[in-house]
Amino acid sequence: MSDLLDELRWRGLIAQTTDESALADALRNGPITAYCGFDPTAPSLHIGNLVQLILLRHLQRAGHQVICLVGGSTGLIGDPKPTAERQLNDPSVVASWVERIQRQVQPFLAFGASEAGEKPALLANNLDWTSGLSAIEFLRDIGRHFRVNQLIRKDAIANRLASQDGISYTEFSYQLLQAYDYLHLFRTHGCTVQTGAVDQWGNILAGVDLIHRVEGASVHALTTPLITKADGTKFGKTESGTVWLDSELMSPYAFYQFWINVEDASVVDYLKVFTQRSASEIAELEELVSAEPFRRAAQKVLAEDVTSLVHGSSACLAAQQASEALFGKGDLSSLDAAVLADATAELPGAEGKVGMSLIDALAETGLVPSRSEARRAISSGAVSVNQRKVDDLEYQLVESDFLHGTVAVLRRGRKNQAALRLAS
Repeated sequence: MSDLLDELRWRGLIAQTTDESALADALRNGPITAYCGFDPTAPSLHIGNLVQLILLRHLQRAGHQVICLVGGSTGLIGDPKPTAERQLNDPSVVASWVERIQRQVQPFLAFGASEAGEKPALLANNLDWTSGLSAIEFLRDIGRHFRVNQLIRKDAIANRLASQDGISYTEFSYQLLQAYDYLHLFRTHGCTVQTGAVDQWGNILAGVDLIHRVEGASVHALTTPLITKADGTKFGKTESGTVWLDSELMSPYAFYQFWINVEDASVVDYLKVFTQRSASEIAELEELVSAEPFRRAAQKVLAEDVTSLVHGSSACLAAQQASEALFGKGDLSSLDAAVLADATAELPGAEGKVGMSLIDALAETGLVPSRSEARRAISSGAVSVNQRKVDDLEYQLVESDFLHGTVAVLRRGRKNQAALRLAS
């Protein structure tokens, strides 16, 4: 797969392009400059954004210049949602999110000198070139190149126009601002490729058209598919919400578990998108999924690679050890306090105390429906405390059962676990 576009297509990273043969020639005869924008509408990026960072990573490693734009101005407005008006965040909040996201993207791209000779990635903030632009200048120089009948064809805008609440002029103008970003980066950096998710196709095309009208130049758009589960539902959501890249919003352990639990029908596609594994490596893992699905070999590779990429190898190792301690044959007592807290955060549980009977603890945590059932479970050898089997009906929890003085992990059977947290 010497051709970059062929590899991106094999990896499932191409949904649409404006002129695929021209783009292939440009990449082959490069280097070219490409950019992707990330709006600070939250304090962290999520795994949908990770797809774009990985695409930029592929482009940079192929020798091209990449620009990571964090939208300090577009983030003040927000891309129109198809269902309701976005809540406008305070400028100081948006500015703080811009700084957080600029720090967050640093590990994914080479922003300084690289041993591989890659061109250093650039960080940009569109507030730098829009904050001093007057409304009159923007309307005269940029707005006159847009036609309202074309703008309202965008799905999100069309849906909002058809709704009872309609759409504000603020959100309606978002596409013009994003198009202006592309024009500015074309003028200042020779940028000729904008990337984004497939739902950004209309916004990106607006920039392509603006550059053609103003500068008479042809530039490119490249979008990635929306990554979905095997049943077609949206990828990247859990029962508790978005899968964030920030460890403060989602622990490395919870992040690792998300990938470990990927279904067999999707894991090969995700390996192509989210890892750097070669075609031969992925083919071997695909065979293991078919022959020995119970080993979850592909999921373990996926979880290790993506967690290491996002959180670093040390955090990934700690998450692996915690996962093995909870679900394998690892040692819970070897986990440090922070990792133990992350590993038990998602477990059902209750408060307990030293001297509490194991029978009461099982009932309080909901591992058994009644105390009589707790007695039967203990007698049959189906109960453990911190992975240590207990068959004593009179057993009472001691201080050392509460690891790091905080939590005891109770198990009934092979899969049912709960966290008994020491009451303060």
